[in-house]
Amino acid sequence: MREIFTGLPWWVKWIAVPVIALVVFGGLIASVVGFVIGLLFKLLAFVALVGGLIYVVRKFTSSSSSRSDW
Repeated sequence: MREIFTGLPWWVKWIAVPVIALVVFGGLIASVVGFVIGLLFKLLAFVALVGGLIYVVRKFTSSSSSRSDW
C-alpha cells in the first residue's frame, strides 16, 4: 500500500482520497452517527424519566408518612 502512495502528490493522499472515502461511505457514517446520537438521547430521556419518577414517589411517600404521624 505504501508503494502505491509514494509516487502520488500530497494533495491526492491528503485531500482526494479522504473526499472519495466520504462520498462512498458518507451515508453509512451519517447513519451510524445518527443512530448513536438517537440512542444517547433515548438513554438520557430514560434516565430523566426514571429520576423524575423516583423523585415524585419519594415526595409522596414522605408526605403521606408525615401525615400519618399526626
